[in-house]
Amino acid sequence: MLTAAILKSLQVYGIAIVISMIVAVIIKLMVVLTARAEKSRPVEMPVGTVCPIGPGVPDEDVAALSAAIFAAMGPHRILHIAPASHGWSSEGRAAQHHSHLPGPAGRGGR
Repeated sequence: MLTAAILKSLQVYGIAIVISMIVAVIIKLMVVLTARAEKSRPVEMPVGTVCPIGPGVPDEDVAALSAAIFAAMGPHRILHIAPASHGWSSEGRAAQHHSHLPGPAGRGGR
């Protein structure tokens, strides 16, 4: 009785392994085929005369596009356009480090 259960479980595991391998081979084949398809076709980067598309878009273009979006969307307000700073992340990181200090209320025993 126990031997039959062990054989049945080994059969189920064997079938699962074979199916998993078939799926892995199919996924690998799909990845290889899509990589070849993307290599064969050159990527075209659109370039406009008014607003160039690419890295390092000037702030004036961002403001002009924001104004156009504002005009199209209606009464939404653009409050501020500026590069983002990461000061909040370093402050949060410091607060987390200080909260893990030993002692009462995370103050290092003070």
